[in-house]
Amino acid sequence: MLIVYKFERPSLEGRRPAALGYNHGLDQERLNHAFSLGLESSGMKFETASGIRLYLRLLRYVVPYKRIFILSILAMAVYAATDPALAALMKPLLDGTLIEQDPDALVQVPLLFLGVFLVRGLAAFSSGFSIHWVANKVLMDLRAEMFERLVALPASFYNDNPSGTLISKFTYDVAQINTAATYATLVLVRDSLAVLGLLAFMFYVDWFLALIALISAPVVVLIVRYFSNRLRTMSRNLQGSMGELTHFLEEAIKAHKIIKVYGGQQEEIGRFRHTINWARRYTMKFVTAAVATGPSVQFISAVVLALIIYVAALQSAAGKLSVGDFVSFFGALALLMGPLRRLVKVNESLQPGLAACESIFGLLDQETERDTGTQVIARAKGEVEFRQVSLRYARISTDALTDISIRIRAGETLALVGASGSGKTTFVNLIPRFFEATSGRIMLDGADIRDITLASLRANIGLVSQEVVLFNDTIRNNIAYGALHEADEQSIVKAAEAAHAMEFIRQKPEGMDTLIGEDGVMLSGGQCQRLAIARALLKDAPILILDEATSSLDATSERHIQAALESLKRNRTCIIIAHRLSTIENAERIVVMQKGRIVETGMHSELLRQNGVYASLYRVQFANDVEPPDSARVSAR
Repeated sequence: MLIVYKFERPSLEGRRPAALGYNHGLDQERLNHAFSLGLESSGMKFETASGIRLYLRLLRYVVPYKRIFILSILAMAVYAATDPALAALMKPLLDGTLIEQDPDALVQVPLLFLGVFLVRGLAAFSSGFSIHWVANKVLMDLRAEMFERLVALPASFYNDNPSGTLISKFTYDVAQINTAATYATLVLVRDSLAVLGLLAFMFYVDWFLALIALISAPVVVLIVRYFSNRLRTMSRNLQGSMGELTHFLEEAIKAHKIIKVYGGQQEEIGRFRHTINWARRYTMKFVTAAVATGPSVQFISAVVLALIIYVAALQSAAGKLSVGDFVSFFGALALLMGPLRRLVKVNESLQPGLAACESIFGLLDQETERDTGTQVIARAKGEVEFRQVSLRYARISTDALTDISIRIRAGETLALVGASGSGKTTFVNLIPRFFEATSGRIMLDGADIRDITLASLRANIGLVSQEVVLFNDTIRNNIAYGALHEADEQSIVKAAEAAHAMEFIRQKPEGMDTLIGEDGVMLSGGQCQRLAIARALLKDAPILILDEATSSLDATSERHIQAALESLKRNRTCIIIAHRLSTIENAERIVVMQKGRIVETGMHSELLRQNGVYASLYRVQFANDVEPPDSARVSAR
C-alpha cells in the first residue's frame, strides 16, 4: 500500500515559513505535520509508504555489503539459539545434579553453561560489530547519493526548500536511520529468532502451557500497531520541527550583524524559544507513546503469566509435570520476557528511522534537471536569440517574462536595465537553463538550447553574480574552481591580475594559498567580487553574464575592473545587468525591461533622446549630481 500526502502551504507572512507558527494565529501542529509529512507546499514530494516497503528499500543499500550483513545475521542467529539452550540446561541442572545426584552431570552442566555464555559473548560481539560496520557504510552511501541528487536538482527546488531543512536531512534524519539500521535490526532479527526458539522449546516441554502463552499475541500486536502509527506520526513532526530549527539557526548566524544593529535579539530569542518548544512538545508526545507501550504489553503478559502459573501448578500437583520440566518451562518463559520487551520497545528507534526514510527517499525521488540535449558543442560563437519566450514560475499567477524576442549577435555587448522585479535576472537565468521557459525557444548559434547537453551549454557560459559565491578554501582554488582546477599557476595569476585581485593577494602572508573562510568572510566585499571576476576571466567562455558584477567595488577599483572587462568583452557575447547606468553607457545595445517585457532598445544616446523609460531612470539616478554627465547635458539640449 502506498499513500501519497499532498498539502498546500498556507500563505506566509514575513521572512519565515508559516510552519513556525509564530504570531500567525495558525494551527501549529497541523502546519508542522503538513510540513514534515509532505509537502507539495515546498515543491518537494514525500511518499509515505508502508514500513515494510521502506525497510526493504533501505535494505537495497545493504546489497554491496551482503557478506558482512549475512555474517551479522548468522551471529544473531547463534546468539538467539543460546536462549533456548540456557532454558534447556535447566532440566539436567535440576534433575541430573540436584535430584539424581549424577556425578557426570555435576561436571558437564557447569561446563556447558560456560560454553553457552562464551558462544553467546562471541556472537554478540560479531553481530554488533558487523551490523554497525554495514550500517555506517549504508549511511555513507546514502549521504553520498543524497548529495549527488542535491547538486543535480533544478534551481526551482532550491527556491522552494529552506536550506536548513535540507541540511537537517543530512544530519538529523540520517542519524535516525543509523539507529534503525543498527539497534532496530539487531533487535528485530536476534530477538525474533530468540522468541521463536524459546516458543519452540516451550511447545516441546508442554504444548498446552505454550498455547496459553500465545493467547496474548493478538492483543499485543494490536497495542504495538496502534503505538507504531502514533510513533511514526510524531517522528515525522519532530523531523519537520528539527528542519525548522536548523533553518532558524542558519538564518540567525548569517544575520547576526543585522540582529545586533536593529536590536532584534529579544525578538529572535522569542522566535527561537517558540521553535524549540514545538520540538520539545513533539518529543514528549513521542516519549508518551513510547513509554506507554511497555506497561500496556507487560500488563497483558502478567495476566497470561498468572494463568500459566495456575495451570502449571495444577499439572505439577497431578504429576504431569516434573520439577525439571517446570523450571525449564518457566526459565524459557522468563527468558522470553527480555526479547519481547525489546521487540515492543524497538518501535522507539524503528519508527523514527522509517519516518527518516520517508524524508530521505523523498529527496532521492526528486526529479533532477531535465537534460534532454544530445548535441555537444565545443566552443560556441555566442549568438543568442530569444523567440517569443515567456516564463511563469510555479504557484505564481503572472508571467515573470512575457513574449521576449531579441537576437544578441555573437561578440555583442548587451546591457539589461530596468527597475527591480522587471525580469532582468530571470532573462539571464534562462540562458544556462537554470529555469525552463514556459513557452518559446532560446537559440544558441541557431540550435535550440534544449537540444544541447547541459554540460556543454554551461561550459560556454561565464557568470559573475551580484551574490558572490566563494567557498571555504584557498584563493587559488576559488579562482580555479570546478572544471578549472587543472589550470596552471600562470593562467590563474594572469586572471587575478586582469581582475585587479593580485593587489590584495600579494599582501596576504600565504598569497594564493590563503584560506578565505565561509563565503569569503576574511575578505572585503570588493575583494570577493574581484575573485569572482577572476574566476570568469580564467574560464574564458564565449558568453559572459555579468549580474551587477561591480556593485561592491569602490570607485577606484571599479575603474580598474571596467578596464579589465573592456578587454574581456572583446570577441565575446556579453550580457550585463546593471543598476548603475554609468557603467553601461558604452554598451553596443541597451535593453530596457519593465514588468517582464522589453519596452525600449537602443544605444545610450538614442534612448536618452527618446525621453522614455531609460531617460527617466537616468535622470532619477543622477538627480543629486552637482554636474550631470556629458551625455545627459547633450540630451537636454
